[in-house]
Amino acid sequence: QVQLVESGGGLVQPGGSLKLPCRASEPIFNFNTMTWHRQAPGKERDFVASINVGGKIVHADYLKGRVTISKDGTKRTVYLQIESLKPEDTAVYFCSGNILCRHYWGQGTQVTVSS
Repeated sequence: QVQLVESGGGLVQPGGSLKLPCRASEPIFNFNTMTWHRQAPGKERDFVASINVGGKIVHADYLKGRVTISKDGTKRTVYLQIESLKPEDTAVYFCSGNILCRHYWGQGTQVTVSS
């Protein structure tokens, strides 16, 4: 059973930063692509960033360079760094990964940006 477990969320003040880890139950090079999405209350799930097995990175334009995705194969972990947090960044952040034709999701980690 493939599992993805996000952590690192919590309450953060505006202007702060977070680094969210997503740990996989198996080597991350098994995944074609690993992706972060987020879902704010009452809204659809939006793409945030992805990284593929070759290291190609895509970040969402609407986040204007405030996010960085990276991976550490030795720790089976993909990271999402978010800078200059704003209240509108409040959401559940989800990690997902593809292995062949199957898509796996983590349960998400809540990030709340508030003073």
